[in-house]
Amino acid sequence: MADKTIGQIRMELEAAEEHMLPSFIAMYEADERSGVKKLADQAKKRIVKLQAERERTDRLWKYERMYEACGMVCGIDEAGRGPLAGPVVAGAVILPGDCNILYINDSKKLSAAKREELYDIIMEKALAVGVGMADEARIDEVNILNATYEAMREAISKLTVKPDILLNDAVTIPGVEIRQIPIIKGDAKSISIGAASIIAKVTRDRLMMEYDREMPVYGFASHKGYGSKEHIAALKKYGPSPIHRKSFIGRFVSAAE
Repeated sequence: MADKTIGQIRMELEAAEEHMLPSFIAMYEADERSGVKKLADQAKKRIVKLQAERERTDRLWKYERMYEACGMVCGIDEAGRGPLAGPVVAGAVILPGDCNILYINDSKKLSAAKREELYDIIMEKALAVGVGMADEARIDEVNILNATYEAMREAISKLTVKPDILLNDAVTIPGVEIRQIPIIKGDAKSISIGAASIIAKVTRDRLMMEYDREMPVYGFASHKGYGSKEHIAALKKYGPSPIHRKSFIGRFVSAAE
């Protein structure tokens, strides 16, 4: 394979899918060029990492397997309980039992690019996805916890497949007749809750990006409404926007400004 440059071989590796890696290694590991040997070693490391990720993902199915006899298992999670502005968003996801999506995790542990990538995959492969939200006015009216419950109930109601059991990230949702299993830090322990956290987070982030285009002085695109130093400075300088939560910003600025 000496007729191929190292650059060409590197591009070949970058384009290689998982099933192609063993043949890539077999083809190039005997190449005398040190640069090619390094690429073959990279391919070997990719295989090891993929296997480790597959094993991690398999462990995330623990609760889904535990309750699969109950019927359709749905994961529930939210995004946006803590920000000073914008809605709280809930996601509800039912995954098929043979789903093989890798890299699902607590959305906060993933990069924005990886969340966007996984969002599309989840939307494609899930049996059903529901999204609910409560805006800043509702949060101020009923408090953030009750608004979160409302968003979760809405997400469940929008599922096109009726769940038989709910795996929730830490909470028990009032007013829901479906059996619920609250799991502490469930978005890092359950594949369905992790998927729901990604759906909720990406949905909310996209909305905050839209708000940033409408009200760029607050920097919503960068902090997504959370109380960063830059956000608080903008809040004090410009006063609250229509999407700020009045019940959250009193220690920084008068909500009536």
